[in-house]
Amino acid sequence: MENTQYKQEINITPELMTRINELIGHYPDDKRKSALLPVLHEVQDAHENWLSYPLMDKVAEILNIQPIEVYEVVSFYTMYNQKPIGKYMFEFCRTSCCAVRGAEDLMDYTCEKLGIKEGETTPDGMFTVVGVECLGACGYAPMMQIGDFYKEHLTKEKVDTIIAECREGKINLHDK
Repeated sequence: MENTQYKQEINITPELMTRINELIGHYPDDKRKSALLPVLHEVQDAHENWLSYPLMDKVAEILNIQPIEVYEVVSFYTMYNQKPIGKYMFEFCRTSCCAVRGAEDLMDYTCEKLGIKEGETTPDGMFTVVGVECLGACGYAPMMQIGDFYKEHLTKEKVDTIIAECREGKINLHDK
């Protein structure tokens, strides 16, 4: 985890705290740690889609657990971002089915088209491209996830269209 050079304002609003308490309430009092994953999602969503160390420390404090317990989870799962990301994060599945169907080449193509390397964000803050483990849509390979949605049966032409639609603000990121 190497997000020490990034600064983030921590803003646990009353509304966010209400939502966190609602999530914690789904578990017995002595099992607050069980709420860690959903709480991290809510906190990340409320903080420009990434988690700094101070923010992770705040989550640990809220759940009454050790900060290392939060760091372990955040560093294990690719759904938690440890540094600022672009508005549109292209998460390319790179496991068996997608790899065989050309996902790596499409990810390289996308990076080249955007002028970045895997894991980087474009200078305008609009795009980040990463490779992730199986997204569970093997029958639709190659595919990627953008926000809450899958983009399936990808080709270079489809990637070009997706990039253009993002630039035009036509891609919806969340189902909420």
